Amino acid sequence: MKTGTTIIDLDNGYHLWTNTQGTGTIHLLALHGGPGGNHEYWEDTAQRLQAQGLDIQVHMYDQLGSWYSDQPDFSDPKNANILTYDYYIDEVEEVRQKLGIDNFYLIGQSWGGALTQLYALKYGQHLKGAIISSMTDNIEEYVVSINQRREEALPTEAVAYMQAIEAAGNWDDAQYQSYVQILNEQYVDRKQPVLPTHLISTMATDVYGPFQGDNEFVVTGKLNEFDLRDQIQNITVPTLVTFGGHETMPVATAERMAKQIPHARLTITPDAGHHAMMDNPDVYYANLAQFIKDVEAGTFE
Repeated sequence: MKTGTTIIDLDNGYHLWTNTQGTGTIHLLALHGGPGGNHEYWEDTAQRLQAQGLDIQVHMYDQLGSWYSDQPDFSDPKNANILTYDYYIDEVEEVRQKLGIDNFYLIGQSWGGALTQLYALKYGQHLKGAIISSMTDNIEEYVVSINQRREEALPTEAVAYMQAIEAAGNWDDAQYQSYVQILNEQYVDRKQPVLPTHLISTMATDVYGPFQGDNEFVVTGKLNEFDLRDQIQNITVPTLVTFGGHETMPVATAERMAKQIPHARLTITPDAGHHAMMDNPDVYYANLAQFIKDVEAGTFE
C-alpha cells in the first residue's frame, strides 16, 4: 500500500488529508481528538510500534474541518449535517473503504475514542481490535472528573472565578484563560513544552465549539449528549481501554468500561495526562504493542 500523503475525495465533494506510515500486514487507523484537533500526535506511531517488533502500517487523517483537510463554511445551512456524530462515524467508514483496509485496528484518542466506540458498535465487523484512548463512554462522569481536577489544582477563589466567567459566557477573559492553561499543563499535556508546536493555533474551533465548548474543562456543546453506558457491552471485538494516570478522564470510569466490554483490557500510563502518547510514550506504546501482539497471536484474554 502507498505510503506518505494521499488526498481522499469524499462522496460529499470535500477532501481529506490522509497519511500512511510504515509497511506491514497489520493495519492501524488512528483517529485524533478535539473534535477539531489533528493527526500530529500519531506521526511517530508506526515507528514506535515497529520498534516493538510489529509488522504494521499506520494510517492517519485530519477529519473534515480540521487542519490539512477541507474546512467547510459551517455557517452555511447545507453543512449542518456535518457537525453530527453520524457524519463523523460514517466518515471513518468512508476513509477505511477509500484506503482499502479491512480487518484492521482502530485507535482513537479523546473525541477519537468516542468515534472508536461508536464505530465498533456500527461497523464492528471490519475490526480486528479497538483501542479507546483517554475517552469515557459518557460525559456525565467526565464532567464530575474535570470539576474535581480543577478543585485539586486551583485555589477556591480561582474555581469560583472560572464558574462566574462560564456562567457569563465571557470566554475571552484573560484571567480565565490563564487558569485553563494551568489545568492544561496539569491534566492534558504534562510534558512541556508541548510537541508538536506551530506559530498559529491549529484547532478547528468551528468544530470544537459546537461539540465541546471553549476548553477541556467545560462542556457546553453536543458532547453533553454522549452516553453509551447501556451499549458498550455490545462491543464484541478485542478492546484496549488506555488512560493516562493523571488526566481529565476518570480512571474509575475506565475500570468500569474494561469490565463492561466483554473482551477488554485496561492499561494506565503513569505520569501522563490526556495526551499520554506524548507525555509517556515508552509506556503508552509498549502497552499498545502488547495488545496488538496478543490479538495477532490469538492469546488475548
